[in-house]
Amino acid sequence: MHPTIKVKLAKCRHFIRGGNRVFIMKGIVFTELLEMVEEKFSADMVDDIIDDCDLASGGAYTAVGTYPHEEVVALVAALSKHSGISVIDLLKVFGEHLFGQFAKGYPSFFTNITGALPFLNGIEDVIHAEVKKLYPDAELPRFITEHFTDNQLILVYQSTRHFEDLAEGLIIGCIKYFDEAIELQRQNLSNGQARFILTRKANTA
Repeated sequence: MHPTIKVKLAKCRHFIRGGNRVFIMKGIVFTELLEMVEEKFSADMVDDIIDDCDLASGGAYTAVGTYPHEEVVALVAALSKHSGISVIDLLKVFGEHLFGQFAKGYPSFFTNITGALPFLNGIEDVIHAEVKKLYPDAELPRFITEHFTDNQLILVYQSTRHFEDLAEGLIIGCIKYFDEAIELQRQNLSNGQARFILTRKANTA
């Protein structure tokens, strides 16, 4: 195991813009992150990044628990240090992983859904409403539909956690799940918001 280097959360403040308020996340996000690290790297890497971080939880998470989102930030920052992969890219990969696990764990959410655009258009009113039933205390981001047709969807992401890269990874995971030819563009807005423009590619066959 690599020598322990304590990573203080203060060093990660350029990733956190929530002021003094503590934002919490459901434990399933943490357990899935560590599962992804073990799957894509190794069990030793899991131990290394936990040892590197000064975590109030000690790195012991349960899927139904709630924990400060700063611990996710610290773990991803530590993983970036050990792997040499940027935090941005790691969050996108994690987003893809999360969507895949979500699809496996909640197949009923995909019943009668014809593709990525209608699925993502229903996140706010359908998916998040159901997630709230399962996890009433979950603090969920918002995905506001600005425009929706059969061939294009424009979503605005809003969250106090400023995980735009994670959101982009989730959207990429959704596109891959439905195996569709969709172009994804992102426009960064103020206050950590982001606009995602999904356009179905023309069928040239």
